[in-house]
Formats: sequence, C-alpha cells, structure tokens
Amino acid sequence: MERRIVNPWTWQDRFGYVQANEISGMERVLVCAGQTSVDADGQPLHEGNMGAQVGQALDNLEAVLGEAGFALADVVRMNFFVTDVDEFFQAGEIYGAKLAAAGCRPAMTLLGVSRLALPPLLVEVEATAAK
Repeated sequence: MERRIVNPWTWQDRFGYVQANEISGMERVLVCAGQTSVDADGQPLHEGNMGAQVGQALDNLEAVLGEAGFALADVVRMNFFVTDVDEFFQAGEIYGAKLAAAGCRPAMTLLGVSRLALPPLLVEVEATAAK
C-alpha cells in the first residue's frame, strides 16, 4: 500500500492530523464501529473523566484493530464525537501522544454532539484502517 499525505496548509500539523490520505495499492480496508470507554462487557468506564475516556476508547480501538491484524498506524480516517469540545481539547495530550507514538496521522473530524448512546459516555471514536 502507498499512502500520500495531502496537506495544502500546515496549520493542522500542530493538531496531529492531515487533510487527506490518498491510498493506492491497498489489499485490505477495515471500517470500525465507534469505540467508547467501555469494558469487555460493554459497561461504561471513567464516568465524568474525558481524558480517561479518550484513552480507553483508543485502547478499545487498538483491540479491534489488533484482532483484525491492523495497528493504529494503519488508520487513515478518524472521527471523534464528543459531548464537550473544550474538554476534549484539554485531553489533547492523551490522544495526541498516543497517536504520535503509533505514527498515526489520519484525516480527522471532530464533532460536538448533545449525547452519545449511553449517558455516561463523553467520547466516541470511529476509524477506517487500510493496508
């Protein structure tokens, strides 16, 4: 697989994402459902703590990716749905460090929503990976 990052600007670099990933020659694509801060039984974790929920949601995403033979570095598109955008930005060190350490530079969208499927959830992350 070949990936070409498309960035007509540089401002997004400080947020750790890209405007687009052009992908060619791939063999597999994995489209993941939204991952949240839940345990193996689907019970919400870290109620009221955006940073901890972001970390858990990304850990859960990595578990799904790993089960399919992918890694966080293979993610080309990521969407975050959050109940509080400002609080999400305050947790930036958590997701920024995790994505940077993995070499993950996805095209990314952040959306503020009034609530998620379960009231204690503060963040949900969708991802598409390609190899």
